[in-house]
This record gives sequence, C-alpha cells and structure tokens, in this order.
Amino acid sequence: MNAVAQKAIDKFLEFTDSDIAAYADSCVHCGECAEACHFYMATNDPKYTPTYKLFPMVKAYKRHKAPMAGLKKLFGLVPPEVTEEELRQWEPLVYDSCTMCGRCTLVCPMGIDVAGSIRKMREGYVAAGIIPDGLVDAGKNAERTGSPMGVTFKALSAQIAHQEAETGIKIEIDKKGADYLALLSSMEIMGFPEIIGSYAKMFKEAGVSWTISSEAFEATNVGVQIGSGKMAKSLVQRVVDAAEKLEVKHVISPECGHAYGALRWAGPNMVGRQFKFEVIHIIELIEQLRNEGRLPAGEKDTRRITLHDPCQIIRRGGLLQEPRKLMDDSCSDFVEMEGAGVCNLCCGGGGGVSANPRAEELQMAAFSQKLKQISDIGEVEAVVVPCANCRTVFEDGLDEFEVELEVIGLGELVAETLSTK
Repeated sequence: MNAVAQKAIDKFLEFTDSDIAAYADSCVHCGECAEACHFYMATNDPKYTPTYKLFPMVKAYKRHKAPMAGLKKLFGLVPPEVTEEELRQWEPLVYDSCTMCGRCTLVCPMGIDVAGSIRKMREGYVAAGIIPDGLVDAGKNAERTGSPMGVTFKALSAQIAHQEAETGIKIEIDKKGADYLALLSSMEIMGFPEIIGSYAKMFKEAGVSWTISSEAFEATNVGVQIGSGKMAKSLVQRVVDAAEKLEVKHVISPECGHAYGALRWAGPNMVGRQFKFEVIHIIELIEQLRNEGRLPAGEKDTRRITLHDPCQIIRRGGLLQEPRKLMDDSCSDFVEMEGAGVCNLCCGGGGGVSANPRAEELQMAAFSQKLKQISDIGEVEAVVVPCANCRTVFEDGLDEFEVELEVIGLGELVAETLSTK
C-alpha cells in the first residue's frame, strides 16, 4: 500500500462517524444536491455533484467499515483500496469546487450533511499532504502570525491609527476587564479597515467597553478551511488565551463566515471545555444594542439596496432575521433577492476557495450565479455583504464582469446611518 494513500485512508476511517456512514448507506443518488450547488449550476458538469466529491472517503468506508465489510472482503465484494492517483484526481473537487456552504445539505431528502462530510474528508487530504499551494501558504502564515494573510499587529496598529484620525475616537488595545474583545479578519484589516472606525463610532454611541488584543486579533480559522483539526484548535486556543488573559465577558466574531462557526459552535469542542466568556457575532451585538435603544437609527440610505446572505453566518449560523431588521432600519428601499435567506446562493469563494489561485476561473463561474440573482432584481445600486471574504469575492467578481455596484459591510451601513447625540 502506498504510504501517502494509507495516511489518507487512516484519517478517512478515523473521521467516518455516523454522519458519513448515513451518507454512504442512505444516499439515493437523486441529484437534488447537484441542482443546489453553484459550481454545478455554473458548469452543468456532473463531476461537480456534491456527493460525487466524497467518493474516496466513501470507498474507504465501504471497504473497511460498512456493515459486513469484513465478510464481504472474503468474497471480493468490497471495492479496492483508495489509491494515491484517485486522491490526487479528486483533490481539485474537494478544494476547488466546494465552499462547504451547506446548500446541498439543505435540500438533501435524506438529511445528509455533505458540507460537513467534505470538512472531515479534508482531514484525510491534510494527513496525506495533498493540499493546494495557496492553502498551504495560508496555513504557514496562520501558524506564524495567526493570520492567513500574514498580517501582523504592526500592520493592524497602522490601520487603527488611521481610523482614530478619521473618527477622532481612541481605540484601546489590551484593555483588561473590557466587556467585549473585538476580533477582525485579515480581509477587513487590509482591505476594509473602515470597519474598525465603524466599530468605534457604534460602540462610543452605545457606551460599550471594548478592546482589541495585540496577541489575538485575527478571527479567520484557516485550519477549518484546510481541514486540519490540529491547526484549527491552535487558532481557537490563541483567541481563548488572549480573551481570558484580558478577562473580557464577550468575544465578538466579525463579519466573517467560517470564523463564526469555528469559534462559537466548534470552539469549545476543539479546546475541550467551555469558554470563560461568551461568543457573540457583531450582527447580533448591533441588533441587541439597537433593541436596547443604545444605537438609534437615523436618516435612512435612500438607494435601492439588497443583502447577500453569507452561508456560514445565515444558513449554517442561524443569523437570519437580525441582518434584515438592521437593513430595514437603515434603508428606505431594501429589496431581497429571489431565494434570499437560508436558500441564498454562496458567493463562490468560501471554504478556502478564494485563497486558492488555481480555482479562480471556477470561482468566477460560480460567482456569475450570484450576480444573476442580483441582476434579476433590477436597478440595484448597492449590495450589503456582511462577510469580508464574500466582500472581496464580490469586488473581484464585479470587476471581472465589468459591473458597477457598490459593496458595503453591514456594520458600516449601520454606523453611517446612526442618529448621533
């Protein structure tokens, strides 16, 4: 047996739990997941059918762990071992054509979590060392600095200083005992630093005690995207250590998709205990402060604006109504896309796809489906995208297709439409 293939097989079998077994034994091959996948929709290529992407892991299961596999093996009724050639053949499907958005999971009549299975399958690819170069580099950066883009606190400090000058509001670093520790994503820090100023404006208006840690300011968890449980745990632990050192009551997950799920839902399981603080998404916090009357809405934006639903925040994270309430408060002409909410289409760049240069052409094809959703509304002037990674994908995609459309974050929109004292 090839050593590379054996490492992947061993990890596949380690992660083959009841969910994977349920898929392998109950999938009726109806094709519903294909019709829900933006990569299939963009290409009509059957190889992008979500369940097809799981073939190597399912093959290993049927040979080694399926009911009566041992007996069947005696009679040659099990599939042959997964080979390194097969692993490499499927690797672009596993990493380039799946954002783990969960839309396929939503429509599966058997309730199979295809997206979650892909996440587990990637563990096998990491064990075998078969990973796209772009994600390898992002992982190295994260291990070195905590940031997949290699952003250092020095770079963040420069952006904070600029936002302090813009807003006239002091932003405190490493403030012990603050109520909230704000995390950011590298995309926000380097591409959309105005969100830092928006936080400062909103939190000053609401009287919120908050801080940023010099030791753990990055929310993005590239370990989840790559499929490395070890790395994912290390990145979560970095945040936990900093938050507990500063004795904060809450940690704010920013407008970033996988960061939310990694920290809030999977985080305690990764580190093996409950946190000494609560995790709250920035959208939840803003909506909560508004409900308390601490962030009064002011004059509404009069443009025709729609809302993109980031998969990991809305479909898999459950924050469906909060952004819509904030949009209604902030916009006089808020219009929904067809299929908005939990059924909305992914931007095409989540799950590490946007960090994988090899996947760029396929990513743009997938984004064309998102663009069609927006175009079908008609005469939209701006789109609110409450995820920095999605926002980057939008800006690149709009440039690629030569479409003029302003892209803004939800926090920025709320900050710009505040009724200040």
